[in-house]
Amino acid sequence: MQLTHEHKELYRTAKKFVQDEINPHVKDWEEAGIWPAREVLRKLGALGMLGISKPVEYGGLGLDYSYSIMFAQALGNCHCGSVPMGIGVVTATEQTCSVAVSEAGAGSDVASIKTTARKDGGDYVITGSKMWITNGTQSDWACMLVNTGEGKVHQNKSLIIVPLDAKGVDRKTKLDKLGMRASDTAMIFLDEVRVPRRNLIGSEGMGFMYQMLQFQEERLFGAATNVESLTNVIAETTDYARQRQAFGQSILDNQYVHFRLAELKTEVEALRALVYQACEEYVSGKDVTLYASMAKLKAGRLAREVTDSCLQFWGGQGYMWETHIARAYRDSRLLSIGGGTDEIMLGIICKLLGTLPRRRKAEDVKGVRSAA
Repeated sequence: MQLTHEHKELYRTAKKFVQDEINPHVKDWEEAGIWPAREVLRKLGALGMLGISKPVEYGGLGLDYSYSIMFAQALGNCHCGSVPMGIGVVTATEQTCSVAVSEAGAGSDVASIKTTARKDGGDYVITGSKMWITNGTQSDWACMLVNTGEGKVHQNKSLIIVPLDAKGVDRKTKLDKLGMRASDTAMIFLDEVRVPRRNLIGSEGMGFMYQMLQFQEERLFGAATNVESLTNVIAETTDYARQRQAFGQSILDNQYVHFRLAELKTEVEALRALVYQACEEYVSGKDVTLYASMAKLKAGRLAREVTDSCLQFWGGQGYMWETHIARAYRDSRLLSIGGGTDEIMLGIICKLLGTLPRRRKAEDVKGVRSAA
């Protein structure tokens, strides 16, 4: 992926915004369990930083996805994972939105969602619930995947825009999470919620396919964000290990420590190369399901490895709740779960490489198809 002056300027602008407008407030937002989405997004929108690769007619900038990748990398300079996660789903500044797919019994297995929308005159009437919804308590609306018919589970779903202040919506339940503490992650209940049928996105019955396409961008965005985040974790750990003294020398003077940090940085750069390759092919119009799944898998596993190894070098200070390394350790754990687990990514990769055992029947890989 060739980085132009425009790519670098976008990165520089977004990074400065993170340093000036987000990082000074992270501690307070973490304690409050919510970030001020409207305020932050309004400022980002004024800089032209939202919906970078989305069509101009829908509030985006109309640039190719390589610019979104640079924006994602810049967000990796946040001192928490919550805010980049919340920003990643937004296109314009007038309203805050959520993507509402997961349910308590349907996380990675998207095809198993139970929420339904039946037609009644000019409306859809929606009943069900959604779980783990980012920005859920403060979003104006959600792009929601629901069942709009009977039949095959991959052909009976649709995406519908649901205003979250509509009668019958209950989103008071804010979830208490291990990490991503500044994110207002909600459970949403829907009891006979009426939505105009014009709120349907695209064609009825195509929602599953639309959602699978969105997952590829989500997975690449998350992997790109973690490239920068992990780079910073390694740099901060290097500085701390250089200053921390034990047995008459710095921690960094131990060969194991500086070799390990070098090894981890090499792995992060390999992840960066994979993300850039996937992005380049995506921009050229190719199907990047394989590379996006690989990048998602690698980012999740590497995030766990880097934060765990680096926290060890911080010693007791790394175990303190308020330190950046402890927060990175907590926040990064979600990457191997959200947006498709490591195991789902492995299943997709095996399917696309043709390495699944021949004895497995088609129904045995249903879960893989459901998350691809």
